[in-house]
Amino acid sequence: MEEAQTKDVWTIVKILDWTRQYFADKGIENPRLDAEILLCAVLSCPRINLYVHFDQPLKADELAKYREFVLRRGRQEPLAYILGEKAFMNYTFKVTPAVLVPRPETELLVETLVELNDSSNKIRILDLGTGSGAIIISLLSLLPLAEGTAVDISPAALAVATENAERLGVRERFTPVLSDLYSKLPAGERYDIIVSNPPYIPTDDIAALAVDVQKEPKGALDGGKDGLDFYRRIIAGASKHLLPRGLLAFEIGIHQSDAVTQLCREHGFVVTAVRKDYAGIERMIFAAKEGSVYADSLMAIDKE
Repeated sequence: MEEAQTKDVWTIVKILDWTRQYFADKGIENPRLDAEILLCAVLSCPRINLYVHFDQPLKADELAKYREFVLRRGRQEPLAYILGEKAFMNYTFKVTPAVLVPRPETELLVETLVELNDSSNKIRILDLGTGSGAIIISLLSLLPLAEGTAVDISPAALAVATENAERLGVRERFTPVLSDLYSKLPAGERYDIIVSNPPYIPTDDIAALAVDVQKEPKGALDGGKDGLDFYRRIIAGASKHLLPRGLLAFEIGIHQSDAVTQLCREHGFVVTAVRKDYAGIERMIFAAKEGSVYADSLMAIDKE
């Protein structure tokens, strides 16, 4: 919005039309939708209100705040960082530039783990690379007797996850641990489930990601030369922290299912299952030892 234009009367419809074109020129993928979401955040209203009150003028303070949001999005800053939050499952999580923005496909990982567990059972879950805490906190909310340990190497990320646990009412069952994967966990600590959405983008592929994705923490994206570094480390150390009857659960990148499945089997987790995301891409791996409580359920999943 040029300075001269701000003296004009900016109605909802006028500002949305201008912003849609501005975002389109900047290469924003969903220019109209992003314009509407940002305006709703400024006006504290549902999107339907924009259409019901399309001729409503913006106040000076609303226009100033919206202008700031538009400029930030025009610089390809992730929408979730501008808003400071992201919806995941049925919850709203605080997000900052210290954490990866939760994705819809990760919801399928949570949903599958809920399907595989009886909510009346008391289980212990370890989430490695927790970020915002979206996975572990959602699981604790949906499995009310579960206890969770959230691990991250980033103090800033762990602070965000802990705040989300407090906000969503699971703090008493949530233990944050500042650690490089297993390194700071007590040797005798064992869990029913180890879950992770680790960095899995091959290093050389990061430069080709969308510009706004590249603004997310590189440490949450870079999975090493072939994208598998963290899977190797997690799977290799799993037996020391996973109960014999336990379950490994991962989100994976495109074309990584065969390699991650093989890594699981090499370390004794020979019963494996793969699930696809909404786009039909193999996105989740679940693995357990033969004869474990999860083995039969995983075989059923793999036949779906």
